[in-house]
Amino acid sequence: MIFICICVFSLFVFSQKIEDKLNNKKLLQLIENKYNKNGVNRYGSWLKLLENSQSASEWSQLNTVNMFFNEEIKYYEDIDFWNKKDYWASPIETIGRGGGDCEDYAIAKYFSLLALGFPEDKLRLMYVRQLTVDVPHMVLIYLENNDSPPLILDNYEHKILPATKRPDLKPIYSFNGHGLWLSKARGIGKKVRKQHGLKSWQDMIERIEVDINVSNGEIKIEE
Repeated sequence: MIFICICVFSLFVFSQKIEDKLNNKKLLQLIENKYNKNGVNRYGSWLKLLENSQSASEWSQLNTVNMFFNEEIKYYEDIDFWNKKDYWASPIETIGRGGGDCEDYAIAKYFSLLALGFPEDKLRLMYVRQLTVDVPHMVLIYLENNDSPPLILDNYEHKILPATKRPDLKPIYSFNGHGLWLSKARGIGKKVRKQHGLKSWQDMIERIEVDINVSNGEIKIEE
């Protein structure tokens, strides 16, 4: 049986096949009504990617997820796409509308890798300074082991590279569902006990709950 886990703070645990849960007629209808046929097609392609990648190697899964979002999602600034200065889209919003900024790419990749069984403690969303264009930026990092530098999944540089090969990025802080870390040089940084300033993350999680409410092991679509 194929298991899928898309969770932050253990919000979502789907214990049945991907097709039985996410390939749900009501959910597909909700996506089609909210977005369009292209959004439904992208969603179907995403489900197929997750299904086909279950038994692939870790490196293949990383590359497949990274490539999918870099190729399928168009880059837009939040103000142009969402009419908001800063908006963190849920994966379904990003896939449905087919666009987003750096945060949206990183978040969608993060959830996809969780769905493929990657341990959450090895995945972090990292705020950096993109030195080439001198702008704040977000990437997804994968901490393969303690002896190797983190791998960077980025929408600017499509090739997955270790942090030591990305001198164009200055790390600031990273986070996931377990905590917030202040970054230091190319290391993974020091964990901060009290977390503040992640309201955009919390708002995004609440929107996921609105679209998909998991109750007693079943998906319930909010009308």
